[in-house]
Amino acid sequence: MKLHRLVLGATLALGLVAGAAAQTVMKINISTAQNSHQGVAIDTFAKEVAKRTGGRYKIETFYNGSLGGERESIEAVQLGTQALTFSSTGPVPNFVPDAQILDIPFLFRDKAHARAVLDGPIGQDMLKKFEPKGFKALAWAENGFRNMTDNKRAIKEPADVKGLKMRTMENPVHIAAYKALGIITTPMAFPEVFTALQQGTVDGQENPLSVIISAKFDQVQKYLALTGHVYSPCIFLMNKAEFDKLSPADQQAFIEAAKEGTKANRARVDEDDAKGVEYLRGKGMQVETNVDKAAFVKALAGADAEFEKKFGKANIERIRNFK
Repeated sequence: MKLHRLVLGATLALGLVAGAAAQTVMKINISTAQNSHQGVAIDTFAKEVAKRTGGRYKIETFYNGSLGGERESIEAVQLGTQALTFSSTGPVPNFVPDAQILDIPFLFRDKAHARAVLDGPIGQDMLKKFEPKGFKALAWAENGFRNMTDNKRAIKEPADVKGLKMRTMENPVHIAAYKALGIITTPMAFPEVFTALQQGTVDGQENPLSVIISAKFDQVQKYLALTGHVYSPCIFLMNKAEFDKLSPADQQAFIEAAKEGTKANRARVDEDDAKGVEYLRGKGMQVETNVDKAAFVKALAGADAEFEKKFGKANIERIRNFK
């Protein structure tokens, strides 16, 4: 009887060890807070992966740049030292140059247009371009339309941004466009931005309302202008070798989980956009809603000519005119 119990105990223990070993843990991270449109994306993704794989895969979520900024995280995924990351497209062109085209200012009419492009053949073809670079791009998600904040003056027209020292993303298209407007560009990883604004190292920055709210930039910025100058996508990235190791059913589970994360993420962006202006006004920011966008488009004519040379006018028009 005693022997039987020992055998049973050992069998159960082995079963538990085998069960524990059967769970694969992977990390995913964002540079923004958990209570943000990006936090909602990765939390939903983690929950969906666990559900769709019967708990065999556990996604550990990290926030506020605790595993590094976006560029470092994408590098880690490419090298295979980290399985997953969720990033804006800011630093993506450093890895997949073709993705730069999406960051052209005033390329998209509105969120519906941008989402249709990303979910349609143009966006889906672009996802495939990540594979030769060591990534599996699971799905496009959203950062939102970028707006400018600063501490010097209200921004209504291009003349108002001349000479402003602005933190920009580590993105060559953004930098070229902002330089054309006379902005003094200061590329910087996102986790450093709050302190740089607080200390006056830079006058301002530009980000979607969702990011401005979740990063609490209202505490260190006086003016907000709804320039909506660039639509900023986000993307779920996975190390290609890790993805290839998954069974076909699990590969599908990860892709579907990313799509669910995108749905939750876009819903939160819509909510933040709807409430954001009043919320930030309530926090003491002066908000300029009547920005002369046509003047900004005109001021970027020179930069646009360069983008047409670089990406091909037909490719840009294909996105601009997508219905």
